Amino acid sequence: MLAHWQNHDRSFSTVSLVTAMVLTSLQLPGNAGEYLSGIEWPEPPIVTPGMADRDPPSDAVVLFGGHDASAWQGGEKWTVENEELVVGKGMIQTKQAFGDCQLHIEWSAPTPATGTGQQRGNSGVFFGPYEIQVLDCFENGTYFDGQAAAIYKQQQPLVNAMRKPGEWNTYDIIWRSPRFAEDDTLTSPAAVTVLHNGVLVQNHFELLGDTPYNRPPRYQPHPVKLPIRLQDHGNPVRFRNVWVREVAALVGKRVRSPALREGKTVTPLSGNGGK
Repeated sequence: MLAHWQNHDRSFSTVSLVTAMVLTSLQLPGNAGEYLSGIEWPEPPIVTPGMADRDPPSDAVVLFGGHDASAWQGGEKWTVENEELVVGKGMIQTKQAFGDCQLHIEWSAPTPATGTGQQRGNSGVFFGPYEIQVLDCFENGTYFDGQAAAIYKQQQPLVNAMRKPGEWNTYDIIWRSPRFAEDDTLTSPAAVTVLHNGVLVQNHFELLGDTPYNRPPRYQPHPVKLPIRLQDHGNPVRFRNVWVREVAALVGKRVRSPALREGKTVTPLSGNGGK
């Protein structure tokens, strides 16, 4: 037993010595100082959050706030009741076009639940020709790349985060539009991140193209900004609290080379640190 504790003490002393050496090395002049990127960034604008996460922040465009469907082309063919937008006849689309954005949308499947598979609480959220599936998948099986929160016919969700029919589901979607060159070639694909009821279900998935039922996906050139669309699939799905925030890429200006600052001395970096 004594030998055991002696070995234990020696091991502990060795670990302590190594730790001390590492800490000492971090304090050496070659590892000290502040890294300066040399990039001047614009000051982030102030955005006032909503009272709750479901509420629109101050810079959001409210697409449906419970009163009317005036933000939607074709919205007069759907019904507004109990401050909810109920699927009617035909697909509707926003009158305003959007590119890179953050979309919040809440939806509820019909009750009582009827039908099975794709015939139960089916709708969809579209960014132009690209669909995030809306479907009642609570104890309702279907093909995985067609269930709720799937990128239709391309990517199933990471998990099934559905609530029961009649309860409200939330999608928080971060969308990046595809880009096309002047010769119409694709320069960067569309990408999407989706949280379903606060659960990550799509993690910056890069789309292979549009999302049809009857053929492989493909890209066709289009403007960066397109309308957001909601699908009529014959089921009276309800929507509420629909708002969107446009997202602009941050652009910094390089004003000097990257450097390390130690006291009053600034030393420019070279090699990998100078990128």
